[in-house]
Amino acid sequence: MIEAKSVSLVYENGTVALRDVSLHIKPGEIVYITGPSGSGKTSFLKLLMGIEYPTTGRLKVMGQTMSRMNASNIRRLRQKMGPVFQEFKLIRGRTALENVMLGMRFLGFPPKKMQEYAMEALTNVGLEHKSSSLVERLSWGESQRVAIARAIARRPSLILADEPTGNLDVDNAMNIMDLLTSFRDENTSVIITTHATHLIEDKEEGTFIRIKNGNLQIERRGEALV
Repeated sequence: MIEAKSVSLVYENGTVALRDVSLHIKPGEIVYITGPSGSGKTSFLKLLMGIEYPTTGRLKVMGQTMSRMNASNIRRLRQKMGPVFQEFKLIRGRTALENVMLGMRFLGFPPKKMQEYAMEALTNVGLEHKSSSLVERLSWGESQRVAIARAIARRPSLILADEPTGNLDVDNAMNIMDLLTSFRDENTSVIITTHATHLIEDKEEGTFIRIKNGNLQIERRGEALV
C-alpha cells in the first residue's frame, strides 16, 4: 500500500516538514497520526496525495512511485483515494447528493455510476434521507458526514482523514472516528491525523505514528503487529 524509504520533505523556504521517514503500511491497516500543529501531519498526507513530492528518499503509494507525474497519472491515483478534510469544502446551493457526486465527477468517474455510488455512500453514513437537502440547510455534523460520504463514494483503497474531529465534542468525535474506521477492510487502509490523543489512547489495534519536528515514532498494536 505505502512504502517510504528515507523520505524527507523540505519546503522552498527551508522549513523541514519530514525527516528521513521510513515505514511500510499494508492494505487494510488503520493508521493514526498524532502530533502538535505544524509537526508534519498534513505534510505527510500531501505526499501521499501527490500534492507535494519527496525532497529526498523514495515513496511508493499503491504501486506508484511518487515523483513528478502528469495530470492523468495523478487523477488515476486519486481515484483510489478518499480524502476527508477538516474544512468540508462543500458547495453551497447544491444538495448533499450533488456534492458527493461532484467529488467523483472531477476525477472522471462514469456518469452512470456516480449517482449509484453517491447514494450508497450517503446511506452508509446515515444520510440517505438528506440526499435532496441543500448543504447549507444541514447541521455541522451532517455536513461532516456528507464530506465523509464524498470520500467513500469512490470506493477508495486509501481513506485519508485530516483532523476530522477538530471541532467536535468527545462523543461526536468518537462517533466520527468509529465511522471512518468502519470502512477499513482487507483492501482499504484508513489514515487519520489528529491532535486529540485522548480519542485513540485506548485503541487496541492499529498503527500509531507520532510526528514531532518532522521525526516519526511508530507503535503497532493488535493485528497491526502481524
